[in-house]
Amino acid sequence: MKKIFNVSGDCKPELHYMVELSGRLEQMKEMVDAGQYFTVNRARQYGKTTTLRALEQYLKAEYTVISLDFQTLDADKFENGDTFSRAFAKYFLQTLSYTKEGKEEKLKEELAELKAASQDKTAGFSLFELFMCLSNLCAVSVKPMVLLIDEVDSASNNQVFLDFLAQLRGGYMNRDRRPTFQSVILAGVYDVKNIKRKIRPEDAHKMNSPWNTHGGNEESGSLLTFDDCPWDQKECTPFDIAADFLVDMSFSPKDIEGMLNQYEADYHTGMDVPQIAKLLYDYTSGYPFLVSRLCKLMDERLPEREDFPDISAVWTQKGVVEAVGLLLSEKNTLFDSLTGKLTDYPELKAVLYTLLFQGQKILYNPDNEAISTALMFGFVRVEGNSVIVANRIFETRLYNLFLTDPEVQNSDIYRASFQSMNQFIRNGHLDMKRVLEKFVLYFHDLYGDQNQRFYEEDGRRYFLLYLRPIINGTGNYYIEAQTRNMERTDVIIDYNGEQFVIELKIWRGDAYHSRGEEQLRAYLDYYHLDKGYMLSFNFNKKKTPGVREIQIGEKVLIEAVV
Repeated sequence: MKKIFNVSGDCKPELHYMVELSGRLEQMKEMVDAGQYFTVNRARQYGKTTTLRALEQYLKAEYTVISLDFQTLDADKFENGDTFSRAFAKYFLQTLSYTKEGKEEKLKEELAELKAASQDKTAGFSLFELFMCLSNLCAVSVKPMVLLIDEVDSASNNQVFLDFLAQLRGGYMNRDRRPTFQSVILAGVYDVKNIKRKIRPEDAHKMNSPWNTHGGNEESGSLLTFDDCPWDQKECTPFDIAADFLVDMSFSPKDIEGMLNQYEADYHTGMDVPQIAKLLYDYTSGYPFLVSRLCKLMDERLPEREDFPDISAVWTQKGVVEAVGLLLSEKNTLFDSLTGKLTDYPELKAVLYTLLFQGQKILYNPDNEAISTALMFGFVRVEGNSVIVANRIFETRLYNLFLTDPEVQNSDIYRASFQSMNQFIRNGHLDMKRVLEKFVLYFHDLYGDQNQRFYEEDGRRYFLLYLRPIINGTGNYYIEAQTRNMERTDVIIDYNGEQFVIELKIWRGDAYHSRGEEQLRAYLDYYHLDKGYMLSFNFNKKKTPGVREIQIGEKVLIEAVV
């Protein structure tokens, strides 16, 4: 059967091209061996389910793994402790019955007890009773039991979910007194240590970390209310039992190389595997869905296009750039989810806008809820103690989203670009010098009397707003992360196989400007280009706006001043 690049559901080695997971699985097994409880929290479509299913197989030789998915439980099953306990017991019994361990005699007896108790309609079946049965199962199991729950946050709007987590915590704290799971692994987008972001505002009284919660309630019968609890639940200081999960689940360039080597062994495209892997990584920063989606577009969509007469032409830098353009223009579940989060969490929009357009450096602060939320949903990452947008794809998609706001598109500069955009393309080539000349003209006429603050905060936004209609549909752009700040931003444009580097600067005097020219020359060397562009926002009233050409060594610099 022909393998494919998969972006729907979990990946299976026999069906899909995959990265090698053994290193990650070994790290996770070490945590299980140590008896740790931990959470696997990553953004949507980050490979959580694929990794967890692989981990289940990886642990089977030494452990009895109970793998559940809370997304399959109906919402009404979380109505109260009794309803949830019965539903959980049924799911648990079903799952364990599929394993050979479920046929062991002593385990069968305890399973029968659990089944009988959960099906007895004449009596209640609380979380307390459920966990007593689970403890008995752990006691007679030949292999230590591991509980693995995927999509755990799908239930997190419910009090019973918090009570369930309290039970798990209580079992862990009392593991020297009564049998319990060797390890518990919970996976989802929302970190259960920060579950307050998922709970409804009217449920503010539930906002304690469930790993640290002290009691549950009388109905749930939390293990933390046992008479032999070693602390006074009203007085003790809560502490977190969830171990830090530091396994890197993103794809490294080497990971991507391994996946591409599998493909190359099947198709013999002649691609430069390390080069293509690095390009894919540069655009995605290893976000699993984005890497796989780009590969899928190259494999399935590009061969249909005139520019790519055969598969060898696809797996090139031009093919990667073309696939990036297709990805940025499509609707998919990941992008829909990101857009939805901006509506659900308004504070995200302000943080991202500051990062994208104002170039302000945002230091990582774990107590800043907007930053923590942006990290949890995968919008940003922390690099060198600073917060940056997670990858080029997200960044460009967010720029496009902000720049298509109806209020923005009604601006004079956008209309000027839209009306004159045809004059910038000559024989399929983008005339970047002409773009800068017209931008300087329109910008000076429209905003020339603005103050310094306007130039610093809005200048780059108006240039990108002017640029977007010109390259839309044929080209794309991104911002070089290493140079994005209040004073300098480098825009990289890919258009019809050509690349342009444009440095956007705030004028800080002649000496600083000269250093900028040298920086741009070094940057052109990096991109193997002979011509570069600089757009300087100069708030000096005595400036002379316009465009000039400068020779710097063997390089040509087209400089525009507004």
